[in-house]
Amino acid sequence: MVSRASLKIKIEKLKEEINKHNYLYHSQDEPEITDVQFDLLFRDLQQLEIDNPEFLTSDSPTQRIGASPLKSHTKIVHDLPMLSLDNAFSEEDLADFEARICGRLKTKNIICYSCEPKIDGVAISLIYEDGKLVRGATRGDGTTGEDVTQNVRAIEAIPLRLCGTEYPRRLEVRGEVYFPRSAFKAANQLAVRLGERTFANPRNAAAGSLRQLDARLTAQRKLSMFCYSVGLVEGGSLPGKHSEILFKLKTWGLRVNPLVEVRAGVKGCVDFFGKILTKRAALDYDIDGVVFKVDRLDLQSELGFLSRTPRWAIAHKFPPEQGVSIVKDVAFQVGRTGALTPVARIEPVKIGGVTISNVTLHNMEEIARLNLMIGDNVLVHRAGDVIPKIVSVIGKGRSSNMHKIELPSSCPACGSTIINNDVIAKCTRGYECPDQRKENIRHFSSRLAMDIEGLGEKIIDQLIQTSLVKSPADLYKVSREQFSELDRLGPKSAENLISALAISKKTTLSKFIYSLGIEEVGEYTSSILARYFGALDPLREATIENLLAIPDIGPVVANNIHEFFREKDNQLLIDDLMELGIHWEIEESSKKNEVLQGEVWVLTGSLLNVTRNDAKLRLQALGAKVSSSVSSKTDCIVAGDSAGSKLMKAQSLNIRVIHEDELLDLFSKYYE
Repeated sequence: MVSRASLKIKIEKLKEEINKHNYLYHSQDEPEITDVQFDLLFRDLQQLEIDNPEFLTSDSPTQRIGASPLKSHTKIVHDLPMLSLDNAFSEEDLADFEARICGRLKTKNIICYSCEPKIDGVAISLIYEDGKLVRGATRGDGTTGEDVTQNVRAIEAIPLRLCGTEYPRRLEVRGEVYFPRSAFKAANQLAVRLGERTFANPRNAAAGSLRQLDARLTAQRKLSMFCYSVGLVEGGSLPGKHSEILFKLKTWGLRVNPLVEVRAGVKGCVDFFGKILTKRAALDYDIDGVVFKVDRLDLQSELGFLSRTPRWAIAHKFPPEQGVSIVKDVAFQVGRTGALTPVARIEPVKIGGVTISNVTLHNMEEIARLNLMIGDNVLVHRAGDVIPKIVSVIGKGRSSNMHKIELPSSCPACGSTIINNDVIAKCTRGYECPDQRKENIRHFSSRLAMDIEGLGEKIIDQLIQTSLVKSPADLYKVSREQFSELDRLGPKSAENLISALAISKKTTLSKFIYSLGIEEVGEYTSSILARYFGALDPLREATIENLLAIPDIGPVVANNIHEFFREKDNQLLIDDLMELGIHWEIEESSKKNEVLQGEVWVLTGSLLNVTRNDAKLRLQALGAKVSSSVSSKTDCIVAGDSAGSKLMKAQSLNIRVIHEDELLDLFSKYYE
């Protein structure tokens, strides 16, 4: 009879062997056994675990799928933001990018870049603790994403346990989940045979698959993943170059794109771009460009970040795909600020796998530049592979059935008179114009603003058409019964909306400012205003001179802000929202921003009484820059439990080190 100890050893050896073959197949593309042989090993392990359930562990290869379907995905806050990348569309853009880098570093040395294809997929964050996958989350808005752990566990290319033993105690791996072209084609062929709806394109299919509530559906899609960086690293160290980190990830069993190379200078990047462009069609995954990153981490740290993008990385996008169509008509849409935007209705044309039937023309100046008329043949492309644009009119001859495009004399949505400054035509009726009302309410309820979950465009349309909502404040006055009477919105959905509206009342000052839709005041400017004034009333009372004193606020934006808060209807709207219970935690005035102004701080280890994200936000509010790495420019490091290499490096550089209790003392001085 086989002993329990022998059984346990046998199971562990089987798991190791299966993990090894998964690694060889997915990470190295060098399988040593056939699929049939792999399946036999897998079944042997399955049977042993069924017969001996006490030896079943969550990181077993058999446990990729097993939990019951979720009711919803929970929100998570990333420990470190997942930033976007600036785009380059030409060699000149790349040259400007390098010039900015060399200028900031004050060097004439050739910069080396880690170069890799830009996967057209869905950004994902994976957390490994002691080598075991514990969480998977979508990028979301970069700060807040969705927990999709069950779904990433169902993707065979993502290891449940890392290989080797030298990985950090806590490691965040970032990458792109994608739908391989071959798997996408097979999935659509199966859908046709079953009489089901086919997928439009691989990227949308990958995004939808990751957000499934039942991980079994995700597993059926045969998604894959390439890792492109790391985020949070605790209890361990990594090499000093980005390319070396990617190699490390590969040795730990994570998939890294095999086309990654290190190239010197802009010329090397341009050559790599050309090389990848020639390979694009033959790849089994969609790419929309190439990403270049300064390879040395110490230079990355010195270069730092802008508000939402790193200064040390850029995405060089491929030339857009193009198509030819006919302009059938031009309609004028009224936007959130009242601006009239001409939109060309064109004969549907498929470009890059997407059917295009509407193309924005921006303004009358653009129409004049193109010399465009209704009935013209036009060349259409998707700028950056995303936004459709008319490049030019094809052919010089024109027939009598072609018509000049003219600006309407009145607003197409409400009939009121419009004003025209030769470039932008505007309806000045504000919330009285139904189209402006709709766009303002959509903006107010959007994820980056009040984040009212479930309040989609069709519901907003009905609320406006039925006159239930005439301003954002009215959203909070609609009853459960009134919601449930809307088309295709039953009692349960109405209850969910009421709950989402209640949840949205607790927000932040920054999000609230952004939700107001002040012209040219985006997310970044809203955060600057929130940090500078600390409360709403000082902002409402600010003069143009006060606003111009704020870094990054220019005369046009200052005037827009000042005029917005002088407008009586806007004052009444804000008062109404406050009375309805919109609130946020009180922030201190801008004076506290001087306390740590210009200092560079680093957080490392585990904080027990404050979250890392909250600590970061509070330090930033005091004027500090919070970095993820230690350098000679670091002013202070906060060492929590299990602080590792960052603490040792700080000590070797004689950098000031404080512990969590001292950090909390600092916060209590300015926040309580």
